[in-house]
Amino acid sequence: MTRPHLDNRRARRLFLDRHLLLRPGSGPGRGKDLDDMLHSLGFVQVDSVNTLARAHDLILWSRRGQYRPRALEHLVARDRTAFEHWTHDAAVISMPFYSMWRLKFARDEARMRARWPEGRRAGWEAEIETVLRHIHDHGPASSLDVGGDEKKGSSGWWDWHPSKTALEFLWRSGQLAICHRQGFRKIYDLTERVIPPEMLNRRSDDGEIVDWAMWEALQRLGFGTSGELAAFFEIVTRDEAKAWCAEALSEGRLIEADIGMADGTRRRSFTTDALLDTAASLPEPSNRLRLLSPFDPALRDRARAERLFGFHYRIEIFVPEARRRYGYYVFPVLQGDRVIGRIDAKRTGSTLAVRAFWPEAGVRMGKARTSGLMAELNRLKPLAGVKDVEFSDGWLHD
Repeated sequence: MTRPHLDNRRARRLFLDRHLLLRPGSGPGRGKDLDDMLHSLGFVQVDSVNTLARAHDLILWSRRGQYRPRALEHLVARDRTAFEHWTHDAAVISMPFYSMWRLKFARDEARMRARWPEGRRAGWEAEIETVLRHIHDHGPASSLDVGGDEKKGSSGWWDWHPSKTALEFLWRSGQLAICHRQGFRKIYDLTERVIPPEMLNRRSDDGEIVDWAMWEALQRLGFGTSGELAAFFEIVTRDEAKAWCAEALSEGRLIEADIGMADGTRRRSFTTDALLDTAASLPEPSNRLRLLSPFDPALRDRARAERLFGFHYRIEIFVPEARRRYGYYVFPVLQGDRVIGRIDAKRTGSTLAVRAFWPEAGVRMGKARTSGLMAELNRLKPLAGVKDVEFSDGWLHD
């Protein structure tokens, strides 16, 4: 039987539509609208780099121009309709998914107990009960509130004092939850004092969680290999993903299709007839230029983004300045269904300083496209908290 073929243009559009980037975004970007958006995306990655705006804020702003950071803070800290934990990295996740994270809690705990004794400063395991009792008795705490007599680390990100490591262990294993943040600092409390009871008391067995995670990943990607589907939430093992796909294929829940890549090759992937029908009826994409976070869910899988869009991207934060090709932290720029370039822009006081824009090969920065980029930078000013946009000499590269 011949596999259906989804050409690259329609594949990109389906993928972007699943990520809420194909059509013009409308809505206030707060309350229920933000809840719905977070649920549709599944999660947004949290990252501390703040040269322009933090990753999670830029991700949401790219889809809702009226979004402001306090709206996401309210979902987590006030409304309790979202929680913080891990997918492939730290993330804000839709609260209705909480029960599905129980498998991740258990697996993360086993992994930490096996690996952290060699990779973390000694003594953290002995602090687990002390930290838990402190929060039970005294309420929410940050890493500054525990381990007062312990020597603070100075040799790197993971050189935590033992009580800080215990805090992270208790959070990752589901015994604590982040109740709010002060600035970017996490404040932890007992899980039962943070997660709403109807979510806290919901239970699913491991098989149901695997099925949920794989199916929901497919709905958000549009198509994918078993490994790509497993990597979306990072709950399911690669072996479990292969077995799930084989079973779902035999049951007729999935089909295989050849997905066109940017280089003209085809990649066999799993999808459904319904998703292929959706791809055939999608509207033309919005022509808006969108500045994206380097951690945008549409681009965070660098290999998939390169295959699908022909866009090679790496963050150069840890590359010595003299060896950087582009810059410390540059932002991909999307137009329609193409990634058209990358921009080096930074908040400097009350100014958005644009150092450089590099168009992708074959992209011509004519008057209309340049005006579109200017319009996007001006739209960004309220989120970045700046008043002006300034351009360095020679900012527009050939």
